Amino acid sequence: MDAGLKRELEAKVYAGERLSREDGIALYETDDLAWLGGLAHHVRTQKNGDVVHFNVNRHLNMTNVCAASCAYCSFQRKPGEKDAYTMRIEEAVRLAKAMENDQLTELHIVNGLHPTLPWRYYPRSLRELKAALPNVALKCFTATEIHWFEKISGLSASEILDELIDAGLESLTGGGAEIFDWEVRQHIVDHDTHWEDWSRIHRLAHSKGLKTPSTMLYGHIEEPRHRVDHVLRLRELQDETGGFQVFIPLRYQHDFHDSKDGIVRNRLQARTTMATGADMIKTFAVSRLLFDNVPHVKVFWVMHGLDGAQLMLNHGADDMDGSVVEYKITHDADGFGTPNKLSRENLLDLIRDAGFRPVERNTRYEIIREYDGPVADRRETPQLMRF
Repeated sequence: MDAGLKRELEAKVYAGERLSREDGIALYETDDLAWLGGLAHHVRTQKNGDVVHFNVNRHLNMTNVCAASCAYCSFQRKPGEKDAYTMRIEEAVRLAKAMENDQLTELHIVNGLHPTLPWRYYPRSLRELKAALPNVALKCFTATEIHWFEKISGLSASEILDELIDAGLESLTGGGAEIFDWEVRQHIVDHDTHWEDWSRIHRLAHSKGLKTPSTMLYGHIEEPRHRVDHVLRLRELQDETGGFQVFIPLRYQHDFHDSKDGIVRNRLQARTTMATGADMIKTFAVSRLLFDNVPHVKVFWVMHGLDGAQLMLNHGADDMDGSVVEYKITHDADGFGTPNKLSRENLLDLIRDAGFRPVERNTRYEIIREYDGPVADRRETPQLMRF
């Protein structure tokens, strides 16, 4: 990038001007990561100060049986396959209540597209979870799942959302987005929910008062221009509805261990490499700079590792996913040496060690508790995490 273009882009960012598609592509082409990260950090600081938000949550995947076979996915199983499972609702309640003493504030539920489970299983599961944990927010189902519920129930998405909201739904999840551009999407996704239906369902959820997250799966066969296109579609929808609370770049994962049955379900990994640290920085920084109308950018530490997550907090992110407990949609993160659970104290240490002030939030980004920031001398010398 020539010096003149750098000055022009920098001036636009500091003036608060909206960046264009061409600007986003140009930002991805720079090798000056310190400069790019500095711009993104300026924007995240303007929006969120020295705060890093977090919550105490639990991920539940109630079934891994799925009618789709997306190219990147190692989670899905077909009926009758080894390791295929579907939880009884009572089991899901038991697992959720196991974290009750940790002052859990959110359940995050995503499932496979089960070909035979009846529609009524889903609102009933929410009702029973809400009855067991009345003070815990239910953040459940991707737009892809809502679209699937339309098919298996014969109901409209509006009717489905109304019933789920009545059962306790507080937010959709952001999954199913992957990369919206059809040039890439046709090679990675094996279901019928594409930009038109994904955006339709989130638009409808926003119209009913729900706030939702948005995501992007990066680091596989897409190019930077596809990432820019993806973010700009979301930015345009946000201009219309204002319903997105957070943007979450999700780092595409290779399988670090073969499946127990010996089947390699991730059909992309033979021809892909995972995003490098530099690519992670570019993705978070450019996304923060382009997506000017979303309040928060989240780093999901399971997919980026603990060190990577801390680094992203200085390159545009102001939010970290919570305690998690288990996350089966990608791999078990052993390749990073990443734990499957972080306690509230672990998260506080992680955020402070990165030089920020932790703030615990709920699903709607309402503040639950503010904590002291880092001790001054620890900002100079990052400390090792202990688990």
